[in-house]
Amino acid sequence: MKQLLLDIKPKTRPTIANFVVGKNAEALHSLQMAITGNQNSRFVYIWGPSGSGKSHLLKACSDLFEVPGVSLHCIDDVHLLDSQSQINLFNLYNETRDNNSVLITSGIAAPSQMGLREDLSTRLAWGLTYQLHPLTDTEKAIALKNHALERSMKLPDDVIDYCLKHLRRDLPTLMAILDALDDWSLTEKKPINVPMLRKLLQLPLNI
Repeated sequence: MKQLLLDIKPKTRPTIANFVVGKNAEALHSLQMAITGNQNSRFVYIWGPSGSGKSHLLKACSDLFEVPGVSLHCIDDVHLLDSQSQINLFNLYNETRDNNSVLITSGIAAPSQMGLREDLSTRLAWGLTYQLHPLTDTEKAIALKNHALERSMKLPDDVIDYCLKHLRRDLPTLMAILDALDDWSLTEKKPINVPMLRKLLQLPLNI
């Protein structure tokens, strides 16, 4: 029964539409310009801590890009690249410049603060660079409600409040917990509530 539920309820795909913008409107606008072929936005680098939405945006851009005769390259987590991969990315920057393609990259910090090759750090700062600002609790609540709507979940406000108060606060973790809670609710044929969430997480009742 559990596997069946997982099979018929796929995870929500990251899209531009289901990204909660917060204070990141300018970065989102530049990404949208890049994936529609705007020549001034062919190089975009976004950075921020884990859970800030970098991977979400790169996957969304990759899915949406449809510019005839132009290639899109999306490289996530450049701070994790080994020496050879850094050389490859440096070369990709040069190739992208020469063939008028689009390159969107992301990392955990500003280009000069990740210990990368100096020539690669310079390339990362070539185009548009944006720090993704963390969402407020109100914005996170909106994101969780939107995620629940996409899964047709009946998600009470007190469950969202509990998540934001007691659990890890990055959105990927919170959404994964909601997905697991939704699956369990359907398996048990019981409505979602805080006691069910506590039981799922095996948290003590006095938290």
